[in-house]
Parts: sequence; C-alpha cells; structure tokens
Amino acid sequence: MSVTFPSNNLNLYIQNFLFGKTVRIILVLLLAGNFFMLGMTTKTQVKKKGGAYFTGIYPDLFNELLGISNTAVKAKIDSAFEQLFYGEPHNQRVYYPVEPDMAYVKDILNNDVRTEGMSYGMMIAVQLNQKSEFDRLWKWSKTYMQHQTGERQGYFAWHCNSDGRQLNPNSAADGEEWLVMALLFASARWGDGTGIFNYRQEAQAILDAMLHKSDSTGDNDVATNMFNKEEKLVVFVPTKNVDSFTDPSYHVPHFYELWAKWADQDNQFWCEAAVASRNFLKRAAHPVTGLMPDYANFDGTPLDSRWGGGHANFQYDAWRVAMNIALDYSWFAADEWAVLQSNRLLNFFDSQGISSYGDRYTLDGKKLSNNHSTGLVAMNAVAALAATHPQRKEFVAELWNMAVPAGDGRYYDGLLYLLALLQVSGNFRIYDFGNAPVTNCQNIVK
Repeated sequence: MSVTFPSNNLNLYIQNFLFGKTVRIILVLLLAGNFFMLGMTTKTQVKKKGGAYFTGIYPDLFNELLGISNTAVKAKIDSAFEQLFYGEPHNQRVYYPVEPDMAYVKDILNNDVRTEGMSYGMMIAVQLNQKSEFDRLWKWSKTYMQHQTGERQGYFAWHCNSDGRQLNPNSAADGEEWLVMALLFASARWGDGTGIFNYRQEAQAILDAMLHKSDSTGDNDVATNMFNKEEKLVVFVPTKNVDSFTDPSYHVPHFYELWAKWADQDNQFWCEAAVASRNFLKRAAHPVTGLMPDYANFDGTPLDSRWGGGHANFQYDAWRVAMNIALDYSWFAADEWAVLQSNRLLNFFDSQGISSYGDRYTLDGKKLSNNHSTGLVAMNAVAALAATHPQRKEFVAELWNMAVPAGDGRYYDGLLYLLALLQVSGNFRIYDFGNAPVTNCQNIVK
C-alpha cells in the first residue's frame, strides 16, 4: 500500500496524519532519501555504485582489455611469486628464510633489509594466502626492526643488515603504513593468533604509536608523530627536523579510509587524513605532465633534500604515486580527480613512447634517464585502473609482456611488478571484518 501526498498540501497531510516531533523528523528524512545513520554505520548500509569496498568488484584489466584468461593470469602471478620468493638465490629471489621460523626480503643493490620490502612482502603474502611466508616476515620485522623501548617504541628501524643489526634507528613512514595494512588484512583473512600473531592488536599498537608521540619538530625530539596533526599529512621521517615535509608516495588515503573504519581510536583523524592526502596530491601533481616529485612540502611544492639527490624531480619513490591514486579510486571512488590525473600521467608517458620512456624526469617533462624500468612500467599499468585514456590497454600490455625482474635490480622492480600483477588483475583485495559497525568517513568529512 502506498500513500500519495498532493504536492501543495504536504505539510497539511503530515500534521493531520502524524503526530509527535520525532515522527515528523523521521518522515522528512525518509522523504529526503536519507536512510543512513550519522557517524557509525554498517557496510551494507552504505553500499552504492562506486569503489570495490562498496561493490566487491575488482576489475581484471588483463582479461577486460587484453582478453587473457583467468588461468593464464593466475599462472603468471604464481610464476612471479615462485621466482621472487623461491627462485635461484643469487639472481632471482628476494625472500630468504632464516630457520627455524623467520625470513627477510633483501634489497639486493643496497645489501640491506628495509621496512619497505618487508611490508611489501607481507602484503603480497596475505593477498596470495601465503600465511607461512607472512608469519616468517612479520616475526623477523618484529624481532629485529621494531623498537620495544624508548622514545621510538612501536616504530621500526627503516633498514637493517640481514643479520638483524639496525643500520639506522629512524623510521620511513611508508614501511609502518604498509605493515599496518598487511596486518589488518591478515587478521580479517586468517583470524588472530596469540602473542605477536594477534595481527589486529599488533596493527593497532603501530597506529597508536603513529599519532601519540611528540608534535614538535625541534632539534631535540628523537621521535615525533608520523602524521602532522595540523596538516593531517604523513611526514617523511618522524624525527627532529625531517618531519616538516613529506614524500608523495607515502600518501595512501585508501589505507586511511580502512583504518578509520577498523581502528580502536582516532577514527575521525584517519577520515580527515584521507581527505587531506587526496587534496595534497592534487597540489603536488604537475598540471600538464601529472608527474610528482619524490619529496614535497606540505603545500605540494617540490623539495630537494638538503642531502641532495634530485628529489624535487620525478624519481624512484614517485613512481608509486600512480599506484596509490589508482588503488584509492578503485577501492573508494572518492574523487573523480583520480581519473583526470591518471589520464594526464598516461598521456605524458604515451608521448614519450610506451615501450621506451625513461624512468626519471623533471616535473615539466625533461628526461633525466633513458632507463625503461620494469617498476615504473608496473606502476603505470596500475594507473589504468583509474584512467580512461585511449592507450590504457597498451600500458597494461606493456606490463604483461615484461619478464619477472632478475639480477641486481630485482628487489624494487620485482616487488612493484608483483604488486602490479595483483592489482591490475583484480587480485589485490580488501579483506574485511564483515558487517560490524564502522566509521563512515562520508558522514564525518565533506
């Protein structure tokens, strides 16, 4: 049964047939189509057309654009994992077990172990349902890299020797970010164990450390917050005077959205951080080429570090921004700017030659290197998840046709390659905690 209210007499009908202020408010909300609760809601209550978090749909561009079968895609991913984790030790693998129950991922060129690689390895393992490899990597990270006492307690030393000795006690924020996300996915996918294998508890402890150190950026602060509380932006290194700027590739708003839903506290901050990061990336991108700098001030202007290295240019760190923007759009579709940015970036690399572009540029497009690196090819293919560029198929094909990286450069190129295979094929997924109440960032931050 339905009731039709004559448009000219809506208020009269409400007053005549309903009573009580509360009932009238509910009716007005229903007529306006507002069926959601403010602040806290369940996942099913916010389902909509849009990103994979809401729809559960993860596009497989290898199949969609290239017509490659699911069987062939799986075989390619399995082959890459097998080579990078269990291939020949001197030329193929980056994963090295330490008996009886630990392992590390090695940066071959730099002959060290980094939180970047450990966290990427853990993320790959949870996405491929490789629990043994995940637990081995996590135990090594927890045992040798995480500070258990002192001002840095809860943070991780960003690189170590393969024997576990810390080479630098400071943190690189992307390591902690990816560690947290991998641990939360592990908790949702496999459930929590005891001790250090209570994944969700361990993730929450890292989140707490990120936001509850010193706000200062003075000379005497050993450890500061990993996020600038005023800017709501991740810092380059949370210590002394190197926390006053950022690295665009560290901005992962799609992770922050999930932390806002699943964390035990600071949920509103994580919502605000997601919005702030999306806005920051708009400021940091070159308006014509779409290229990002390695390092930037919080206002988005490029920054070369005082130790040099050309970090105001588009270099190795900046490759990954394309992945982060595209994944954020694929998962949440929060801002159509991601489509514009991904199109702009692919258009630039298309103009440089899809099979021959370099891997370092000034932001306005001057080539600084002729190397055509697998890692950058991989990240540009991921950009196709958000792009509508007419050549997006060719960027995906370029990734498909690349061999699994081997040799001295296999660490960075290889990990980005395998991450991209998972992402472009729709096998890099959110492992959720079900329909428990979560924070809906759309209701908190506009």
